[in-house]
Amino acid sequence: MRPPDGRWFGSAPVVIAHVSGAEAERAIPLIEAAVAAYPYATPGTYRAWPGPNSNTFVASILDAVPEIDAVLPPTAIGKDYPVDGRWFGRTAGGVFLTLGGYTGFRIGWREGIEINLLGAVAGIDLRRPALKVPGFGRIGL
Repeated sequence: MRPPDGRWFGSAPVVIAHVSGAEAERAIPLIEAAVAAYPYATPGTYRAWPGPNSNTFVASILDAVPEIDAVLPPTAIGKDYPVDGRWFGRTAGGVFLTLGGYTGFRIGWREGIEINLLGAVAGIDLRRPALKVPGFGRIGL
């Protein structure tokens, strides 16, 4: 077993959101409900690509709990895998279109504009101005 906050392929973990106080008190029951509803909790259901994987899990929690106000970075392969099987729908901050996580498109205030092709994400972050470059992540402007 690896530590939950250990390095992954040499990369240190990165905090993508911080919630505390009354905001956390409101979010915790929603997070717990989203965790309980996650359909791929059974051992053997994960696939490295295109998902579901650990990034799919975190992305599903972030979509289910808009109070967290965060999205995964473009380097999080599996974040675009459709947990509920839908090919089109709403996220916490916008809308998406996906073909089973293999390719897709997202647009929204939180996500910016993203194009996913075979897990490589390119786009523009509108809220925190940056380019999203496959393999590199966000490059701030």
